[in-house]
Amino acid sequence: MSTQKGKINVNTENIFPIIKKFLYSDHEIFLRELVSNAVDATQKVKKLASSGELKEELGDIAVEIKVNKEEKTVTISDKGIGMTAEEIEKYINQVAFSSAEEFIEKFKNVDGGINIIGHFGLGFYSAFMVSEKVEIISKSFKNEPAVKWSCDGSPEFEMSSSDKIERGTDIILHISEESIEFADENKIGDLLNKYCKFLPIPIKFGQEEITEKDAEDKEIKVKKDRIINNPTPAWTLAPADLKDEDYLNFYRELYPFTEDPLFWIHLNVDFPFKLTGILYFPKLKKTYEVQKNKIQLYSNQVFVTDNVEQIVPEYLMMMHGVLDSPDIPLNVSRSYLQSDSNVKKITAHISKKVADKLGDLFKNDRTSYDSKWESIGLFVKYGMISDDKFYDRAKDFCLYQNIEKKLFTLEAYKLQIEALQLDKNGKIVVLYSTDQESQDAYIQGATKKGYDVLLFDEMIDQHFIQHMESKNGDYKFSRVDADTFDKMIEKDETLISVLSSEEEEALKKVFQENVPTEGVHVELKALSPDDMPVMITKNEFMRRMADMSKLGGGGMYSFMGNMPESFNLVVNTNHPIASKLLQATDKVEMIKNLYDLALLQQGMLKGSHLTAFINRSVESI
Repeated sequence: MSTQKGKINVNTENIFPIIKKFLYSDHEIFLRELVSNAVDATQKVKKLASSGELKEELGDIAVEIKVNKEEKTVTISDKGIGMTAEEIEKYINQVAFSSAEEFIEKFKNVDGGINIIGHFGLGFYSAFMVSEKVEIISKSFKNEPAVKWSCDGSPEFEMSSSDKIERGTDIILHISEESIEFADENKIGDLLNKYCKFLPIPIKFGQEEITEKDAEDKEIKVKKDRIINNPTPAWTLAPADLKDEDYLNFYRELYPFTEDPLFWIHLNVDFPFKLTGILYFPKLKKTYEVQKNKIQLYSNQVFVTDNVEQIVPEYLMMMHGVLDSPDIPLNVSRSYLQSDSNVKKITAHISKKVADKLGDLFKNDRTSYDSKWESIGLFVKYGMISDDKFYDRAKDFCLYQNIEKKLFTLEAYKLQIEALQLDKNGKIVVLYSTDQESQDAYIQGATKKGYDVLLFDEMIDQHFIQHMESKNGDYKFSRVDADTFDKMIEKDETLISVLSSEEEEALKKVFQENVPTEGVHVELKALSPDDMPVMITKNEFMRRMADMSKLGGGGMYSFMGNMPESFNLVVNTNHPIASKLLQATDKVEMIKNLYDLALLQQGMLKGSHLTAFINRSVESI
C-alpha cells in the first residue's frame, strides 16, 4: 500500500498531555496495559480457532517482551488476531474506541465465552507516558497486507505497509530520556512479575539455561525462552481438581519464604456476580504487625491492586491470597476500585464464606480448630466487634482460654462458673488476666477461692470485652486485680475481720497518714489470711476505659488517657502483718515497705522510687 498520512481523530490537541499526566497514577502501568492488550488479541485468536474462523494453524501463542538497552526500546509481541489498516484506523486513530467490547458483542452467545480485559479503549495510549515514539507492526489473521503505524506523541501519525509475515502485532516503544529506567531488563522483569504473573497466556521474557540430554543420553546445557508467568493459577481451577498440596504450593508461589497457612477458602461464585479467588489464614503472633497489602485483586487474571480495603472487610485484612472478579468496578486506568452495589455484595459474601469456613472447622474438627485458635482468634474477635452479622455467625465458635490453657465457648464456660462466680445482682462475673506473669499473685488469690480466670492478653481484648458485655447483659467482665473482692457471693461474705472496729480505725488512719493522698483510696477488707497483706486494685470501669483510650479506641472515653491514675490500697485485716503493724514502733517504715511491695506487684514502682526500695531492701539484709 502507498504511504498514508493523516490525523488521529480526537476532539482536542491536548489528548496526549492529558493521558501522560492524568490518566494513570503510576507510569509503570503502561506495561500491564500493553501486555494485557497482547493477551486479549491472543485470547481472541484462540476463540476464532475454536469456532473454525481461523483457517491457519494456531501455533505458538506466547506473548514475548524484549528489551534493547542500547536502542532504548521495549517490544511487546503477540501472535494474536492482528489488525488490518482499516482496523488500526478504527481502533488506534480513534481514541477510546474499544475493540474488546465489539468483539464480546459479536461472540456473546457463543458457548465457552471468552474473557477480554479491555473496556475503555485507552490502554494502548499509556505507551506514550514513557515513550517519545511508538510503533505498531501488525499482520491480521485475515488475508490482508501487514501494516506499520508510528506516532511521536502528537496527534500526527504515519501509516504504511509492512513486510511482516507472521500473524500478530508488535508494539515497539522508543523510551524517552525522562523514563529511561524502563529500558532496563531488571526493571521490566520486576513489572512483569508484579502485573503479569498470572495472565492466562504464556509470557516470554529473556532466556534461561536448562539441562537436557542429547541423543547419546549425555547432559548438555541449552538456552530456552523463559516463561515468567503461571497461566493457570490455582484460583482459576475447580476446587475438586485441587489437593491440599496444590493450595500450599500456590501460597508459596505468592509468598515465598513464609510459614504455611493454617487453612484456606476457595471462592467460586457465578451469580449474582462473578468472583473467584483463594483466601488464606496466615499464622499470626501476638506481637503481630498487621500488613494490609497481602490480598491481591485481579480482573480476569490481570493485577489491579493490593489495596483492597473497599472490598475486603477491615477485620479480614490480615488474610492473604487473591481475589479475581470482572464485576468489580474500576476507574478508567484500572488502578483502583469504585464503590457500587456489587462491591458491597462481594464484601458481604466474603465475610459469610469466612464465617462458614470457621463454623465448619469448629463443628467437624474441633481439635484442629482449638490448635489454631491462637491465630484465628484475632480474626474472630475483630470481626465480632466490627460486624453484627459476623458476630451472630461467630458467637458460637468464638473461644475463651483460661490460665490453664483450656478453651471454652461462652456457653460452655457459663456452665463451669455460674454456680460460684456470681455478683450480688446475679450476674456472672468473668475474671480475666491481661498478663499472667505480672498478675500472678492476684490469679493465685482468685484460684485459691475456687474461681476460674480467663486470659485476655491481646491488643484487641479490651475492646472485645466491652463489646461482649454490651451483647450479653448477664455477664460482667472484671480483671483479676480489679476491685472484685466483694463481688462474689459464695465466700467473701463469710469472712470476718479479726480486728476490732477500734483497731481497724487505727490501722486505716496510720495508712492514710503515710501513703500519698492523691489518687490513693485506703480500704480495709477482711480477706483470707493467705491473701496478700496489702494490695492495689483499680476500679474496673475506669481502668478499662483508660486502657481503651491508650489503645486508640477512646472516642467518648478519650479523656480517660489524660486523667491522673487512681487506685485502691486494700489492707487485709486478717493477715498477721495487720496485727503486727498495730503493735510496731516503726509503723512508718513498715507501711512504706508494704506500699512499695503493692506497687511493685502491679508494676507501678519505677524510677527513683524503685531504686530507693531496692536500697532499703539491701540495707535490711
